[in-house]
Amino acid sequence: MRDFPSCFGENGVQVADSSSSGTNKAAQNLVTCVYQCKLHGRSCLITVTWTKNLMGQGLSVAIDDSTNQCICRVDIKPWLFSKRKGSKNLDSDSGKIDISWDFSNAKFGSGPEPVEDFFLAVAFNKEMALLLGDMKKEAYKKIDNSPVDSNAVFIAKREHIFGKKFYGAKAQFFDKGQMHDVSIECDTVDLKDPSLVIRIDSKTVMQIKRLKWKFRGNHTILVDGLPVEVFWDVHNWLFGNSMGNAVFMFQTCLSSEKFWASQSIFDPSKLSWSYSHQLREYQLQGLGFSLVLYAWKNE
Repeated sequence: MRDFPSCFGENGVQVADSSSSGTNKAAQNLVTCVYQCKLHGRSCLITVTWTKNLMGQGLSVAIDDSTNQCICRVDIKPWLFSKRKGSKNLDSDSGKIDISWDFSNAKFGSGPEPVEDFFLAVAFNKEMALLLGDMKKEAYKKIDNSPVDSNAVFIAKREHIFGKKFYGAKAQFFDKGQMHDVSIECDTVDLKDPSLVIRIDSKTVMQIKRLKWKFRGNHTILVDGLPVEVFWDVHNWLFGNSMGNAVFMFQTCLSSEKFWASQSIFDPSKLSWSYSHQLREYQLQGLGFSLVLYAWKNE
């Protein structure tokens, strides 16, 4: 799996990692999204981290260049998030970076990410690099730029989820793809032979029995007719302490070898033109998508 950008420091992880070592689960309520874009021809990664804890909700935006060198980072601390509207103007070696946001009327769900009535914009020399949210007109007005869509591609997401037996998340398995409900079911309490079940939109796509022998592994499933590799590590749930978490990663199989090898396991007619076209575009760019879920058991 691709590591997360260096700007995120110790939070760059691999699927075998057990996530951060802290035991305060309130501090773990965060979502990290990584976007690949071009800033005046330069390939860059923009990492947006949404956080929620007892102090409130916060936001971090970090920009890395193609060598994983941090170009800039802006942190909006939870206790400052009451200032839900603002901007930061930064100078880099290559030009001016503008980061603007408006969460004045934003609506939030159970997680730290805003759901609607907000925008977060990142511009480089007045050229829109990343635009999140549904208030696009307000964002372009703030950046003082004509409404031209950004070229950012959503390539990775990391999220902490909580539950006792059932764990849920929403995911797009490629940029601008269909939103899906991901459900993980695993009961490890007083069971001699626990099993792991993963469902996409309530449909069972994977079931692992004899989990104590298969506490780590990988399996290929199909989502929207495309292969997705699922990796899991539930060692902490079965053999660790009560504060441990399991790790799941969903990785789109966008290498041409894996994609064409998978053609024999599903009906090609189910692969719509839009999906296949976008798949080819991503292959040309060398992009895939990774969703990493850290599943914590509620006490």
